[in-house]
Amino acid sequence: MPEDFYCLSEAELFRDLSRREMAELGARAPLREVAAGQVVFSPHRPVADLFVVKRGRIWLYRISAAGTPVTTGVLGPGSVFGEVRLLGLRMGANWAEALEPSQLCVLSPHHVRRLLLADPRIAARVAEHLGARIVELEHQLTDLASQSLLERLATALWTLSGGASAGSPPQAVRLTHQQLAGLVHASRERTTAALGELADRGLVRLHRAKITVPSRERLLGYLDTTEPGAGELPRQE
Repeated sequence: MPEDFYCLSEAELFRDLSRREMAELGARAPLREVAAGQVVFSPHRPVADLFVVKRGRIWLYRISAAGTPVTTGVLGPGSVFGEVRLLGLRMGANWAEALEPSQLCVLSPHHVRRLLLADPRIAARVAEHLGARIVELEHQLTDLASQSLLERLATALWTLSGGASAGSPPQAVRLTHQQLAGLVHASRERTTAALGELADRGLVRLHRAKITVPSRERLLGYLDTTEPGAGELPRQE
């Protein structure tokens, strides 16, 4: 399949399409290069385009009442996002920012209406996609209630360090401590302390502007052997 259409083939919404149909759709989805730190969606200036992540990672976050960002998701290749009411996708108060140099394929509202909604196969995948997001939110709420900060942080780093394919080496996690704090719903200070404890256990390595996981198997083993709520750091007042 031509490289320009690869991002569409990765997205679950389009997996039922043939190569010819994918090529026709991909030809209408221009590729956009975005730099690290570039905001691609703002609630102050919303756009109705459908974004498909081809390369890189997109950080979704909201701004709390205190003015700090609270992470609501980190999207990798194949993920879709946008304020596309025709598909039931909502961004609400979320911002979308590139964590690293990324590539996005963009479908306009016109093409969403004409090409996607007319295809019952894609409509069915949209319903699955929305259902999966609801399940993911339920899991996040359950983890927040039942896991310690160390467990939530280890889980997040295990997920974010996943390679592009099975057997590939772990990816570096290029999130700031503040961004990670928003993801695990803790203060930056407590998140930094928890990262230090994971590093002391040899489960992660801390570098400038990135975190690496030497062995995802060891990190998963730590999660499997940790008692619920164990290892929680004392709260800082």
